[in-house]
Amino acid sequence: MSAQREMKEKNPWHTPVTIIITVIGVIAIVALVTVAVLQNRPVHQKYKYGIVLDAGSSHTALYIYKWPAEKDNNTGRVEQKYSCKVQGKGISSYANTPLLAGESLKACLQEAEMEVPRKRHHETPLYLGATAGMRLLNLENSSASDKVFQAVEETLQKFPFFYQGARLLSGQEEGAFGWITVNYLSERLQQGLETMGALDLGGASTQISFVSDYYNGSESPSNSATFRLYGNDYNLYTHSFLCYGKDQVLRMALAHQTQLGPTTISDPCFHPGYSETKNYSVLYDSPCVSNRKPQGAPAAFTHLGEGNFQQCQEVVKNVFDFTSCQYSQCSFNGIFQPPIQGTFGAFSAYYFVMDFLNLTDASIPLDKVKEKLFHYCATPWDQIKKQHPDVKEKYLAEYCFSGTYILTLLINGYNFTSESYSKINFIKKIKDSDAGWTLGYMLNLTNMIPAEAPDSPLLPHAGYVSVVTIIGILILILFIISLRPIWPTCSNQPQIV
Repeated sequence: MSAQREMKEKNPWHTPVTIIITVIGVIAIVALVTVAVLQNRPVHQKYKYGIVLDAGSSHTALYIYKWPAEKDNNTGRVEQKYSCKVQGKGISSYANTPLLAGESLKACLQEAEMEVPRKRHHETPLYLGATAGMRLLNLENSSASDKVFQAVEETLQKFPFFYQGARLLSGQEEGAFGWITVNYLSERLQQGLETMGALDLGGASTQISFVSDYYNGSESPSNSATFRLYGNDYNLYTHSFLCYGKDQVLRMALAHQTQLGPTTISDPCFHPGYSETKNYSVLYDSPCVSNRKPQGAPAAFTHLGEGNFQQCQEVVKNVFDFTSCQYSQCSFNGIFQPPIQGTFGAFSAYYFVMDFLNLTDASIPLDKVKEKLFHYCATPWDQIKKQHPDVKEKYLAEYCFSGTYILTLLINGYNFTSESYSKINFIKKIKDSDAGWTLGYMLNLTNMIPAEAPDSPLLPHAGYVSVVTIIGILILILFIISLRPIWPTCSNQPQIV
């Protein structure tokens, strides 16, 4: 009994004061960790918004983007919240009735009013960018182009958003902004990874943009675009070919086949059994072909299909000029292009055409792609219509031509090989955002991508909590040690056993 009493007297941990201090210390540590965790927990996120209208040659689309308001243009991820396809054709089709161009946008703008919180309306920037369709109209009739823009601006200004203007994008801008979008959404810019090239195909133009180790902008400076994004410098090769969108190329191909003004043509780019009467004046009603209209041509011609992929390739090649080049190397039409490098994202009509043809899988070898197109083009027209009853015949009839054009453009035009073709990713969206120029356009105008790398916290959240915990334990140990001088006093006090 006396031995136990002596052990308790010698062991300071049995004193009430020490026990209380220990318990308080443990509670303090738990409180310290709890406060640290609560302090760093995610808060309810507030968002800002931006709206961009893509006024293309065939249609107009509205996109709403959002990003965290607290981070604004630092590290907040911009993402697509909503999209709306405007009913009807592109605004360039309203050259004779410009007021209707503005009217056509109202339905989607009204939807945007509902999608963007009302309290954010006045601060939400609203942009409209017009591309190749309006570029062609501007070349053909600048007065009509101005009236269409005026009507569009009057409509946009009636809505409660922060209107930032409607303008005509150059082809180089369209290509560069598409490149920014693809690489921003795939987080290649922020992480400093090797970038992805961008291939964009519309109805009236096509763009190619990529970073090349062989191009510093000295040869053909007009094809150079320089950016400093997230602390990294990018020297971009980019070019836009006006009239080489899939719709205008079809006009050029038909113009080549009707240059003598025949009443009937047999076209290998359309399915066997296809037959349609087409108007000469409608076919040549475009700046891309208007100067080629044959003199004394009849009012119409009969367009017959043959369905021969290989012969179709030869027809398509006639719209390119592969002979003239004053540079070290060219793509086509005498335009400089450095060697293809890296992976590419192909979007817009590239995706929609190849998706319809079930050819978006990058694992399909180029030879197999050609084989599939050969069989598709050779399929009788009646059979094609039965297989796709829900697709409008006008669009359905053109997939053989469009698929052949895409392959010819990539291989013969841009010089993709069997190996580099396998590095093309046909994409519609990246992380729920549409691939295209609109996001890159907004990011550029709002300076949402910093030129320098954004500041990052000293420690990640988990590391911060660990450090706080260790410090708290250290404080507790020091506190207990600091009580050591009073331990003898405490142990000499009489204890009741």
